[in-house]
Amino acid sequence: MDSKPILMVGSMAFDDLEFPVPTPDAEGNLRTRFDDVVGGSATYAALAASAFAPVRVVAVVGRDFPEATLDMMRERHIDTAGIERADGLTFRWKGRYHTDLVNRDTLDTQLNVFANFRPKLAPGYGASPLVLLGNIHPALQLEVLEQIEKPELVVADTMNFWIGGEPDALARLIARIDLLIINDEEARQLSGIHNLARAAKEILTRGPKCLIIKRGEHGSLFFDSEGVFAAPALLLEHVVDPTGAGDSFAGGLLGFLARRGRYDHATMRRAMVHGTAAASFCVESVGTLGLRGLQHQQVTERVERIRRLTHVGDE
Repeated sequence: MDSKPILMVGSMAFDDLEFPVPTPDAEGNLRTRFDDVVGGSATYAALAASAFAPVRVVAVVGRDFPEATLDMMRERHIDTAGIERADGLTFRWKGRYHTDLVNRDTLDTQLNVFANFRPKLAPGYGASPLVLLGNIHPALQLEVLEQIEKPELVVADTMNFWIGGEPDALARLIARIDLLIINDEEARQLSGIHNLARAAKEILTRGPKCLIIKRGEHGSLFFDSEGVFAAPALLLEHVVDPTGAGDSFAGGLLGFLARRGRYDHATMRRAMVHGTAAASFCVESVGTLGLRGLQHQQVTERVERIRRLTHVGDE
């Protein structure tokens, strides 16, 4: 694959999901509850990115994690040498979605082997040109960053739990990255400013060269020194499961950048649209099913749909 490799660190997990309406499973049977769904930030991001570029994953799973899933990942140009299989059970999250499929309640979280996770880079991983630091403790994200030799682009994700609980470690991380990806609620919490334009301006003073604010079904916003870009979400008739959509967006975005090999403002704009297109496949099925066979051409076709959606015509 003629693209730069991407190093991704994050979680691999089992999700137990409850939906407000009957939802089709892989065999077409309708259910409202799905147990043991393979998920995790690294899983979603890696599968989305693998439609564009080779991926290297750093994560930990338990003895219960299916080898067949790792085989599937390897078939998609995902290097699993950095995935540690530890004694114990895999990280597990249980959630119940509301009727709008936007809000959800966390019913249970079991860290299991993830509780003692210390990222270890496999041989050669330190030379990775693109790095995605998924949503884990910022101190661990920094540990990974210390092991990277000369990265061309470092992207990080975080969440409100770390913003509130680990502000100092998070500040050290943000000062060293190129791109921060967070949602609108997290941007307001991190900056202490409700207005997103002013919140973004404040966050950019902390070190990152650019910022993406995800807004769910309302698309996403990109900020850097050259201005602001708004990418819409793709209108879909059937949204099944939004779990992992943000991670799939990040994976698609990094995959496009790895394929292009440059990171200027115009390329970042196009990368956002490709990330949006990749994430649209994620939400159409439960778990990672919509990403497992995803091909670059499919993403390109949806990018064209987004372009038509936003084209205002000529004067």
